[in-house]
Amino acid sequence: MTIDTLEGQAPPPAARSCKPGSITLARHGEPALSRKVKLHSAGYRDWWGRYEEGGLLAGQVPPDLLKAAAEGAGEVVASTRPRAVETARAVCGERAFATDVRFIEAPLPPPQFPKYLRFSPRTWGVISRFWWWFFDHHQGEETRDQAKARAHEAAKALVKMAEEGQDVLVLAHGFFNGMVGVELRRMGWKLVRDEGFRYWSARRFEKR
Repeated sequence: MTIDTLEGQAPPPAARSCKPGSITLARHGEPALSRKVKLHSAGYRDWWGRYEEGGLLAGQVPPDLLKAAAEGAGEVVASTRPRAVETARAVCGERAFATDVRFIEAPLPPPQFPKYLRFSPRTWGVISRFWWWFFDHHQGEETRDQAKARAHEAAKALVKMAEEGQDVLVLAHGFFNGMVGVELRRMGWKLVRDEGFRYWSARRFEKR
């Protein structure tokens, strides 16, 4: 797969087997940017831009299960967004991980509602995702079909790595991880552990 950067110094485990490894899709930790605000649509667009560029809230500790997944993985890949890279650093410690732009979150351009309508970022996220998915509202950003194609390519890359006999861990984003998971199931991979889509959560897939 295309690797944009390589973090850390320690090499990944070299062990391989004939049996396909697992694929784990994990969401990043909690970002530092506060959601306790009310915004109009233009304000949410600005907020989302800062969210995409920001890192994690300080003081978080990764779950032990996620750290164990990183220790046992032959490949660890993070989205290029700062919140995903910081999550990977927290989870991996000194071991190396790759970053790949194919795992960034799907866009969230808000519809242009009147300025007197103000919502929390969480509500705007739901509204924007609905408009993007069902009405193809993308405002020149990635469309739903383009994101689906990206998810398919990302899933194929993960399967290729796992078929070498190594476990693979991805540290990325909630919605796009879900899209990749759909593609994995279509390729015959089974969801064997589901922690949902909250911060630091993971979903593990194995070949049927």
